[in-house]
Amino acid sequence: AAFDGSIRTFGLGDRIAGIDADDTLLDNPALTFGVGNTDIRIYGFARAEAFYDLDSQQGDLTNTPSIGEPDLATDGAFDTSVRVSRFGILSTTPTAIGEVGTQLEFDLFGSGGADTGSPNLRLRHANVTIDDRWLFGQFWTNFQPLAHYPRTADFNGPVGISFARQPQVRYSNSFGEIDYAISIEESNGNSDDPLLVGSAFYDGGKWSARVAGLVGTADVDDSVTDGGSTGIEGITLSGSTGLWKGGTLTGTYTTGNGLGGILIGGGDEGVDGEANGVSAFTLELRQQVNDKLNIGIAYGEEDYNLPTLLEDATFDFQELQTIHVNAFYSPVQNLTFAVEYIHGERTTSDGSSFDADRIGTSVTFSF
Repeated sequence: AAFDGSIRTFGLGDRIAGIDADDTLLDNPALTFGVGNTDIRIYGFARAEAFYDLDSQQGDLTNTPSIGEPDLATDGAFDTSVRVSRFGILSTTPTAIGEVGTQLEFDLFGSGGADTGSPNLRLRHANVTIDDRWLFGQFWTNFQPLAHYPRTADFNGPVGISFARQPQVRYSNSFGEIDYAISIEESNGNSDDPLLVGSAFYDGGKWSARVAGLVGTADVDDSVTDGGSTGIEGITLSGSTGLWKGGTLTGTYTTGNGLGGILIGGGDEGVDGEANGVSAFTLELRQQVNDKLNIGIAYGEEDYNLPTLLEDATFDFQELQTIHVNAFYSPVQNLTFAVEYIHGERTTSDGSSFDADRIGTSVTFSF
């Protein structure tokens, strides 16, 4: 129970090693030990993945904006990866100003490791928490609805949801049954100004709801504005409810201007000096079949007002859609086998549409 404090307050809960990890990671005391008055926990998982792309090669992370690019076309391509594997170190120390916690977490997505067969370390989280209230350092953005993130074997998950780890200062507390948090965060897009983010969360047992909003600016460097900036703002609504025994429905909705840098799809924040408006959502239906088997389907969509042309891309994109259908099987504690079918679609500004299908499998052991 050494880690039921500050880290839980900031949103990871019992998914401490990542939103796509197993829910057993805080239940294993074998890698917890003490040094003086400091408790230390080592956690993480090893994961082996295999993919088969039927139409467009996407690499070891789904890349919906690239679907339809001629250079990536295939009649069938097999690939493997271990780069999602990760490890982290947590510590908690009682002090005169309250419990001080730290977190350092790494995975294998460091630059230069994708094509060599020798993945490189990448920092995911690095933060200090004080008195179960303050967080300083890099962590999931406060805008991201962690509690309502769809579960997928694919690390990226569906489009239509925010996904970013940001350097920040965050204050968290509660008012009655409402947990709230306010943060000042470094922008994940093209801006020298910080983002101001606020969130509120209610857990009613059989159902939960969350709202988050942000404001900031985005720098626009093009022939029209020559380095000007535009305001960005957004809101995310999310919730989850039980439907029947073992059945859960979860949804998120995000809308605003200039949010592409914080969404899975990664659309431009602005085009020709104009903020790029976006509406995005995810919807997931999940069923716990028994204590070993869990199945689900998740849909995601991002619709932008203005087109985004990725570097070296032939086509732009203005709408993205994904469907994930998956099953997770855990024969013993901490060991999970997963299989998943993924369908992605990309629509361009002239109405052209491209789609691709992928089958993925993985084996994960958490510690």
